[in-house]
Amino acid sequence: MYDENDLVLIVTIVKKGWGDKVVKASKKAGARGGTIIFGRGTGVNENKSLLGMLIEPEKEVVFTIAEAISADNIIENISQDVGLDKPGQGLGFVVPLERVFGTAQILCDLHQHCESVTKEDKE
Repeated sequence: MYDENDLVLIVTIVKKGWGDKVVKASKKAGARGGTIIFGRGTGVNENKSLLGMLIEPEKEVVFTIAEAISADNIIENISQDVGLDKPGQGLGFVVPLERVFGTAQILCDLHQHCESVTKEDKE
C-alpha cells in the first residue's frame, strides 16, 4: 500500500493535558516528535453545563509526521498508552501525505536533502 519513503500524518485528538502523553508514546514507537495545538470540541456530548454555565471541552490535537511503514506501531503505542480504546478518551486518524515541503528535521533525516545550517542562515 505504501512505498518505503512515503510519509503520513497521524492526527490524535485528546483531552487537554494529554498531548504530551501522546507525543511521548509516539516517540517511544519511533516517531521523531510532534506538534500540539489546542482546540475546543463541539460534539453532541461536549455541551455539558454546571450550574447553568456551559463547560467548554478543551482538546489537544497532536500532529505527528511519520514514515508510513512505522505508522501502525506508532498508532498502537498511542492507543495503549493513552487508552484510546476506551470511550471518551480521544480519537486518531491517519492521512497520507502527497507532498511535504520545508526543512523540518524529519524531512532532512528521511531524505538527506538538507545542508547543515550555517551562521549566516541563522541571522
